[in-house]
Amino acid sequence: MTPSFPVVVVGAGNMGGAMVERMCEAGTAVVVCDIDSARQQQALVAGAELADTPSLAASVLEDGGVLIVCVVDAQQSHDVLFGTDGAASRMRAGQTVMLCPTIAPQDTEALAARLAEHGIGCIDAPMSGGPARARDGSMSLMLAAPEPLLQRHEALLARLSSRRFVISGRVGDGARTKLVNNLLAGINLVGAAEVLALADRMGLDLGTTLDVIEQSSGQSWIGSDRMRRAIAGDFEPRAHVTLLEKDTRLAVEAARQAGFDGPLGARAAAVFAQARAAGLADRDDGTLLPLLRGQAGQSH
Repeated sequence: MTPSFPVVVVGAGNMGGAMVERMCEAGTAVVVCDIDSARQQQALVAGAELADTPSLAASVLEDGGVLIVCVVDAQQSHDVLFGTDGAASRMRAGQTVMLCPTIAPQDTEALAARLAEHGIGCIDAPMSGGPARARDGSMSLMLAAPEPLLQRHEALLARLSSRRFVISGRVGDGARTKLVNNLLAGINLVGAAEVLALADRMGLDLGTTLDVIEQSSGQSWIGSDRMRRAIAGDFEPRAHVTLLEKDTRLAVEAARQAGFDGPLGARAAAVFAQARAAGLADRDDGTLLPLLRGQAGQSH
C-alpha cells in the first residue's frame, strides 16, 4: 500500500527547502518535488520522501492534505498545478493548495478559481523574511483564504510561522499585501545602495557609514542585510536580483491597475531592471551597491 503524506512541497529552493527542514524536524511527513537534483538530495537528507513530478507527489497526498507551491513565478505555479504532470490532476476534493510565490493578484485568483472547479481549496500565502526565518519558523505569512480553510490548517500554518497575518477571506489579498511589502523592500534597498554609493564618492568609510545608519533614522533591515555583505564583497546569491526585479515590476503594475502613481516605486523598479540588463540577474541583490557606485555623479 502506498503511504500517504499530510504535506507535499513542490519547489524546495531557499525558502521551500527551509520549510521542508523545519517540518521534517518537527516530525511532519513530507514529500518533495523539485527539478533540481541537488535540492531533492537536500530534502532527502532532511528526512523527506521524494517524487519526480508534481502529479506523483500529489498522488500520495492524504485526504485533507496540503500541497505547498513554493516556486518563483506565476508560470511555474501554473505548470506545477496544471501543466504536463501537474499536481491538480491527481488531487482530490477537500485537499488544499497553499500558494507561496510572489505573483500578481489576478494570477492567484485565476489559479484559485481553477482549483475550486475541482473542489480543491486555495490558501493565498506569500511569505517574507528569508531562508533563516523560514527555517526557524519566524518568517511572515500573509494569509488570504476563507476562515474555515485557515482554521482547518492552523496547526501546519503555526508550525511554519509564528508571524501569521490574516489579511482577509479573499484570495488575492495576500498577493496584494506581499507586493506592497516588496515594493517598499525594493525602494529601501535601492535607497541604501544609493546613499552608500554617495558616501563612497564623498570619501567616507562605508562600514562606518552603515554603522551610523543602522543606529539612526535611515535604518532598514534589508539595507543592513544586503549592504553589510556588499561592503565585504560578498555577492554569493541569497536573493537573486531577478526576484526583486520581478516583484517591484509586478507591484508597479498592480499600482497602475489600482490607479495609483507613486513617486518612488517605478524608479526603484527601473534600477532592478537596469541591474538585470547589466547581466547581474543571478547575483545577490546587494550587487546594486557596485552598480550604483559605478554611476555615482552621472546624470540619470
